[in-house]
Amino acid sequence: MVLSGSLVAIVTPMRPDGAIDLEAWTRLLDFHLASGTNGIVVGGTSGESVTLRDLELRELTLRACERARGKAAVLAGAGMSSTWGTAERVRWLSELPVDALLLVTPAYNRPTQEGLYQHFAAAAAASAKPIVLYNVPGRTAVDLQPATVARLARVARIAGIKEAVPELSRIRALVEVIPKGFTLLSGDDATAREAIACGARGVISVTANVAPRAMSEMVAAALAGDTARARELDARLAGLHRELFVEANPIPAKWVLAQMGLMGPALRLPLTPLAEAHQASVREAARAAGALP
Repeated sequence: MVLSGSLVAIVTPMRPDGAIDLEAWTRLLDFHLASGTNGIVVGGTSGESVTLRDLELRELTLRACERARGKAAVLAGAGMSSTWGTAERVRWLSELPVDALLLVTPAYNRPTQEGLYQHFAAAAAASAKPIVLYNVPGRTAVDLQPATVARLARVARIAGIKEAVPELSRIRALVEVIPKGFTLLSGDDATAREAIACGARGVISVTANVAPRAMSEMVAAALAGDTARARELDARLAGLHRELFVEANPIPAKWVLAQMGLMGPALRLPLTPLAEAHQASVREAARAAGALP
């Protein structure tokens, strides 16, 4: 499995009654495929994964696979706080035509490093597709350490990691311990360009939701070693990297996408619409990135 470039942690469009908006889903997929996005991550944090039912996740994934076939990789979010539940979800998701599964660390129960190892090893044993680990301690309250990643990299079907710790020291530590061929992807837009310079192969991005072309071009320049060009492009995106997290992701991203006319702004509770106090700064960041006029 080769995963690299700009992969979008895509939002899940919803109608005001909370139902999935499948027409908007198709528009979003086509928007990314026309904008150079290298991969679509369905049902991740940005996709409000913890509120999605299995049937909804299945439908979203199948439609993404059909639309993106031969054009972009498709990953499906399969991680849960229960190891049993994760293994069950991994089994049926890996029967779909996805390229890989993304497994976040178990939230809330705060396992030890040995518990994390056994959790992911059990999930990998249930899978027929490659597994990409996802470490985001800012949301899960548990940190998958580089030494544990190195152990997991030797487990069959565990093929990579999305690392959302924003310190470049973490990226360097992972580069030192992971084997050749193990995919390291940044999970932090603000430091993705520098992470690529340190050895990451790309980013799973929130910013790419609203500025996919710019994000794709920035990542491509960084991967090509064109430091000046990557820095120039990233400077235009810096406001989005910041403002898309002024409230919990994906609240700001969904608001911008609604302003762009690609979907409605609906979220599922307990998430609520972007506060009016933040709308001007989010709009300005989107304008600076070329996402809004």
